[in-house]
Amino acid sequence: MPEEIKKEDVKKKGIIGKIKEASNDKEEQLDILSTFVRLGILVWSGGILTLAYIQLPPVLGIPEQKLDPTFIASVFTGVLATFGVQAAKKGGDGSSKGNGGISKADMERLIAAAAQTAPAQTIRVEQAPIKFITNDDEPPVKPTL
Repeated sequence: MPEEIKKEDVKKKGIIGKIKEASNDKEEQLDILSTFVRLGILVWSGGILTLAYIQLPPVLGIPEQKLDPTFIASVFTGVLATFGVQAAKKGGDGSSKGNGGISKADMERLIAAAAQTAPAQTIRVEQAPIKFITNDDEPPVKPTL
């Protein structure tokens, strides 16, 4: 008969034990733990921000909290930035400036200025599929170093 394993012999593993079991590399374990901590802070700050802007029903018996959400919003956006998410800023005219705060007109001006100063070709892709077509009557350009 196979030996029975007693429940006392099997220790329950906490979250740290499970992380250690999942990976043997200490750096990877710290990365996993760091991600969980950031997710916890993100959920906490998102919950506090939500509570700052909604009014709870009086049936719950929770008094309304008067708080300035500026600090919590900065924590929320800071944690989002660690995950690579950034909010787009609006320009003075109300238009959204994606691309790191550069408007479409600014980008076109930069492309035009770069075309005049450098002997390079700018290719703007509007829609896929892409086809590259060469002129057969022009000799190939040999790069110089």
